[in-house]
Amino acid sequence: MKVHVLQHVPFEGIGSMERWLVKRGASVQHTRFFESAELPDPSQCDLVIAMGGPMSVNDEQEHPWLVPEKAFIRQAIRLGLPVVGICLGAQLIASALGAGVYLGRHREIGWFPLETADTGGDVFRLPSGVPVFHWHGETFDLPSGAVHLAKSEACEHQAFQVGRNVVGLQFHLETTPESAALILEHCGDELVPGEYVQTESDIRETSETACAEINRVMDDLLSYVTA
Repeated sequence: MKVHVLQHVPFEGIGSMERWLVKRGASVQHTRFFESAELPDPSQCDLVIAMGGPMSVNDEQEHPWLVPEKAFIRQAIRLGLPVVGICLGAQLIASALGAGVYLGRHREIGWFPLETADTGGDVFRLPSGVPVFHWHGETFDLPSGAVHLAKSEACEHQAFQVGRNVVGLQFHLETTPESAALILEHCGDELVPGEYVQTESDIRETSETACAEINRVMDDLLSYVTA
């Protein structure tokens, strides 16, 4: 399996997904946009993973590589490849497919539960009521033809699926205690008190106990889109 990871900042890596990929002997390559914007031919990939980052998909003047990145994601989807987007990555999928991305009603940072949408058919089933890790201020409209998978109190569009093989998650299922500590280190100034913003101590404490459960869901999602 040839996997290509779109990484936007050094401190947001693939987290628990690394274990899943190693177990399957995957060959993992990266485009690290903070170093180089060089992208491969998507037809040579078996799975594309788009990670998070503090920038907006609308910051094309400040980050011109967003334009070819969206084109790459769009082409990968057209080729029928499995594509998973996490946080900024989900917003990139939405934008690449023509949907709007904009400031949400609430900033959502910390561990908050999902409410799954009442959806039939062949879609990935996210766990309802389980706290997952959030760190976002923007949200997205659903792309045309997408199935709405989940919402939270703070954000209506938390997850969507396009076809059988494309899933966007506004939240992080790949979070480990170590990756949570890194984002706290680099983005802790965003912890401005709010209705859906937890304290650093609460985030760290929950991360020690909650990651294992959501990491299993992340494994199941990767198995689902690549089946």
